[in-house]
Order: sequence, then C-alpha cells, then structure tokens
Amino acid sequence: MSNDQPTSGQPPEDDPFLKKPHEPPPSSGSPYDSAPPPPPPPYDPGPYGGGGPYGGADPLAGMPPLAEPGKRILARLIDFLIISIPLYLISLPWGGAVEVSDNNGNGNGVGDVFSQTYSGHQLIWSLIGLVVYVAYDTYFTHKDGRTIGKRLLKLRVAMLNDGRVPDTGASFLRAVVLWLPALLCCPCLWWLINIVLMFTDKPYRQGLQDKAAKTVVVQTN
Repeated sequence: MSNDQPTSGQPPEDDPFLKKPHEPPPSSGSPYDSAPPPPPPPYDPGPYGGGGPYGGADPLAGMPPLAEPGKRILARLIDFLIISIPLYLISLPWGGAVEVSDNNGNGNGVGDVFSQTYSGHQLIWSLIGLVVYVAYDTYFTHKDGRTIGKRLLKLRVAMLNDGRVPDTGASFLRAVVLWLPALLCCPCLWWLINIVLMFTDKPYRQGLQDKAAKTVVVQTN
C-alpha cells in the first residue's frame, strides 16, 4: 500500500484498513426479489448503551483486530529512542538535556535531577523536546496512521467511528495529550496510567490520548 495520502488528509478509496459499507447483492430479476427482507436481529446496545462510546453501532465492526498492548508499548519505546537519542546528542554542546550535578560537579541524586527538570536550560530542552515529539507524532499519524515504531510492529492508528486515518486535528490532539503531561508535568504517573489503560480499558484498549482523539490502535498486515 502506498504511503502517499490525498491532500485532503483522507486515505485513498482502496485503503485496506478503511471500513467498507455493506452492499446488497445485485438483483437477479426474480419476482421474489421484491419480498420483504427478514427482520433484523435484536438490538444490542453494547457496553455504552448505543453500541459504542460515541453512539451508533459497534465501531469495531469491520475493523482490523485491536493491537496487543505489548506491541504498542514496544512501538512507543522505539519512537521515543528515535527522537530522544538525537535530541540528547544535539544538546551536549549546551550541557546536555539532563543535568545530574551541581556547579562543583557534585551530584545530588534523584532530588537534584527532579529539581532541575523544571528550571534553567532543562526547561528549555523539555519545551524543545515537546515540540519535536508532538510534531513527529502528528505528522506520521496524519500521514498514514503509523509512526516508525508502529510501522515496524505492524500497527496503525485509526478513527474509532469509521477506521480512517486521523485528520490533522485529531492527530495533533492525540500527540498533545500524549506528550504534554509526559514531558512537562508527571512523566512516571502519566506513562503508568496509559500502560494500565492499554491492558484494562474495555472494549477498545484506549489510552488517554485515544479517548481524547476518539481513536484506536489496530493491527495491520
């Protein structure tokens, strides 16, 4: 499948991940074709009272299988390393992106690292990192739903309601919700919450970023 997307941000009509509407078979011309269709099966409201968290039928109908949490975590780690290693190397001439010692070269342990996370040039590098991470996630998610890590693990981000590649707005919102608290506020707690949700959220295994952007992560071929 080509990675090129139309200028509108929507996937091509032959996108294998796009859910296709059901089309009835062509009429054979038989007089029985006009017979009324059988009654529909009993309505299943689903876990959210409307088939899904945003109403309507079950959004997973016709979608690829949901991604395994372990693969999602590994894909995120790959993306993190792809960005963080070059970013750290670039920061070295300015003292590095992480300070671990005072002016006398005496390290103060975890407390020193924590206190400097929100002060001085460390805050500047955190803001630079935030811009880079958000831009990376937004670009690749909007392009075809796959960051480099997701491509290697054969995963894809899809809109929950119709399976399409997220548009620019949804991609940006998803990236901001994922990275803003992780880089500027409460990284350990934020990653812990999202990892727990990947394993426990029912029925769509949505992290907080998925809930905000109304997306899911699915497997690809």
